[in-house]
Amino acid sequence: MIRVKFSAFAPAAMALALVSALTALAQEEAGQPKPPRQDWSFAGMFGIYDKAQLQRGFQVYKEVCSTCHALSIPFRALADPDGPGFSEDQIKTLAASYQVTNAEPNDKGEIYKRTGTPADIIPRPEAYPNDQAAAAVFGKAPPDMALLAKARKYERGFPWFVLAALPGLEYQEVGADYIDAILNGYTKPDDPQWNLYYPGHKIAMPQPITNGAVDYKDGTPPTLANYSKDISAFLTWAAEPNLDERKRIGLRVMIFLFVLATLLYFTKKRIWESAH
Repeated sequence: MIRVKFSAFAPAAMALALVSALTALAQEEAGQPKPPRQDWSFAGMFGIYDKAQLQRGFQVYKEVCSTCHALSIPFRALADPDGPGFSEDQIKTLAASYQVTNAEPNDKGEIYKRTGTPADIIPRPEAYPNDQAAAAVFGKAPPDMALLAKARKYERGFPWFVLAALPGLEYQEVGADYIDAILNGYTKPDDPQWNLYYPGHKIAMPQPITNGAVDYKDGTPPTLANYSKDISAFLTWAAEPNLDERKRIGLRVMIFLFVLATLLYFTKKRIWESAH
């Protein structure tokens, strides 16, 4: 039965591999390189987020990206000890620096603005209070950055997508690689919307950040390479804030299964020996 099932799925698997390989080849021939694979602190089975990097990434978002892009997460999420780990006072100060639209009208039935609190969602850019307003300016609303790292993918080609399905070889940092590559892909100064890594090379967003745009407070060099890595890591956390906890649970489950398998093996061996 197993042999029959394998034979039934083999042609489909081979076809999928062939399509993937041809797609990757076509992209390369069309001058569409794949985003280079980067080293991330959160990669792999034991990887965790770098708190300092996430804090720098949020600074890049706040000072640069927030002029156009929304980030639909509550202020208090930034206090996540497995994430940026801002202090309670820092979160209160940050939230209070924003004016948010109150969800409920006042006694006069008026919708009003008030000082933000840690429980509030980070407000949209003031210039574009909704997608329609943003689309009227850009032709298309800039995407919300909360899930950007999970939404942006690219075809890794054969055999990588097959190997990624094997335990210990999963590669879940494709979105971070993609964002980092896009920010470093503006390679034609005479054409601010030409991007090496964006499909078709024409992107609606002009180059958003360059060297020296953000002054890091921790002494990290203010370079495009650092900005792109930091914001990519931060957006990965925003899209998957439970990554560290998920890995800890997964490791405990694997240890449990290993111990259980060992006990079952010796139990079976003992029963088998006693039966003979």
